[in-house]
Amino acid sequence: MQSSKSSLAALTLGAIGVVYGDIGTSVLYAVKEVFGSGHVPFTQDNIYGILSILFWTLTVIVSLKYVVLVLRADNNGEGGLIAMLALASQAVKDKPRLRSLLLGVGIFGTSLFYGDGVITPAISVLSAVEGLEVVSPHFKQYVIPLTLVVLFCLFVVQKRGTGGIGKFFGPITLVWFLTLALLGVSHIVTHPEILWAMSPHYAVGFMLTNPGISFIILGAVVLSVTGAEALYADLGHFGKRPIRLAWFCVAMPALTLNYFGQGALLLAEPEAVKNPFFMMAPGWALLPLVVLATMATVIASQALITGAFSVTKQAIQLGYLPRLNIQHTSVRDTGQIYMPMVNWGLFVAIVLAVVMFRSSSNLAAAYGIAVTLDMLITTTLTFFVIRYGWGYPLALCIAATGCFFVVDLAFFTSNLLKLFAGGWFPLMIGGIVFTLMMTWKEGRHLVNDKLRADAIDLKDFLESVFFSPPTRVEGTAVFLTAETGVVPNALLHNLKHNKVLHEQNLFVTVKNHETPWIGMDKRLQVDALGHDCWQVVVHYGFKNDPDLPRALEPLRGRGCGMEPMTTSYFLSRDTVVPTIGSGMAPWREKLFAQMHHNASGAADFLHLPNNAVVELGSKIEI
Repeated sequence: MQSSKSSLAALTLGAIGVVYGDIGTSVLYAVKEVFGSGHVPFTQDNIYGILSILFWTLTVIVSLKYVVLVLRADNNGEGGLIAMLALASQAVKDKPRLRSLLLGVGIFGTSLFYGDGVITPAISVLSAVEGLEVVSPHFKQYVIPLTLVVLFCLFVVQKRGTGGIGKFFGPITLVWFLTLALLGVSHIVTHPEILWAMSPHYAVGFMLTNPGISFIILGAVVLSVTGAEALYADLGHFGKRPIRLAWFCVAMPALTLNYFGQGALLLAEPEAVKNPFFMMAPGWALLPLVVLATMATVIASQALITGAFSVTKQAIQLGYLPRLNIQHTSVRDTGQIYMPMVNWGLFVAIVLAVVMFRSSSNLAAAYGIAVTLDMLITTTLTFFVIRYGWGYPLALCIAATGCFFVVDLAFFTSNLLKLFAGGWFPLMIGGIVFTLMMTWKEGRHLVNDKLRADAIDLKDFLESVFFSPPTRVEGTAVFLTAETGVVPNALLHNLKHNKVLHEQNLFVTVKNHETPWIGMDKRLQVDALGHDCWQVVVHYGFKNDPDLPRALEPLRGRGCGMEPMTTSYFLSRDTVVPTIGSGMAPWREKLFAQMHHNASGAADFLHLPNNAVVELGSKIEI
């Protein structure tokens, strides 16, 4: 019992650091942007109304939608948009057109994650470093250079893995939330009546009195829920209970107290609107607060970068991206990975965002469209999960998701007003990633169709080969093929050039499924082909860590030798060149050919041993 309590406390502390690091930094800029927009007249009633809107936005979107409802839609304990997409697509698998539509929508939502992944670290770190301007106006010229230095250091250490620094995330973020609460309380005690703004009638009254302004400022209010998607995405790391405890016991109370503290400060000192968060602190605490805020924003950015690695790996295993170089930074935790191309691609895009927009206020204009569209997609997929997956009555499903859909739609349409002020930037990034994903998926589909049309049946081929068998050499050959039951080109090349056949031959196909985990008891499907040849299918979920030699180890008990020193792995690859009229637009075909040419790291992805003999054939992808 004591151990269970200790584990729950550790997971809750970890959730505070990883899950809520992002939303915990929203206090740096949310109130400032709402009043700094110039749309809201500075009156006591308006301050009460805005605080009420912020409080109920946190309550409806985070507490009710994500913490209460969406966290229930776990896919074998895993969360995130891809896990939700897998649940929704399985729920409507008997409706192929609807399933295809949902897959497209879900992948587009996943692509938007990268747009959010660029804006969020940029606005978080930049807003923290901007606290130096409150310390002294002379520091203004150093804000952007220091921001870029902090971001560069953050991305440089990624290759070392998050294991070493991850244990500090929880305690530092807990200190951050305690600081938020203390700062808020120190000002609330001077105007305790500000707490009446928790009543929803202030929010309703403000919206009825100022309908146009209310619609416009939703684009700034949405800043208060930055990182809300992380609640669901990190479900598999911490579980429902720790995430819920961390929110209701630490994160939400601290955020609420800080927002209301900022409101109390604005009632007393309206000139503090230029940066209400940092002006809450006494002069002696400003510099330490800037340092703590920078640490908190780095932690928030770290969680998002790690999420980008995880989402990319899942997209690769679902066949929407080519094989990329994946480096494992921990021998115990397979979730700790480093992807150089993703890491430095994000860094370049973030630097571009900082240099282009140059302030957190300008970046706030770019933030919102991608994340609110993601929220809208999550709500839509949730409806199909609870209606067709869980079988709940239609009226109940509409009631459960309809309110959230209306709220998400209101936030999304409001943020569309920022499209030309910077909102195009994350949409452009998401659109580029979506184009790459769909091009790769469609290209592989066309290539595989062509290969199936030209394929030679494996069983018939082996019968003809063993009618007059070639020389058999010692060891086991593993031929990796994209399709079962067809002759891999690597085998044809081996017979043609070496004129030998190994004593034992495995024809291995890796199948990735729309489920997070597939256990070792269901990992292998083996069919004997005779003459010491086997057809092997290896099954992985999109959260499994593909390790082919380890997956094939159970074959030793079936009479197949899998000694590392005598096992050769034959990887078959296509040589793809663009050809007009092959089923894709010429520009997309050229893009697919270039992506295929640049794809690397298949051996790393499969965890082939260093002493394996790897020979490249042509045609078939792993």
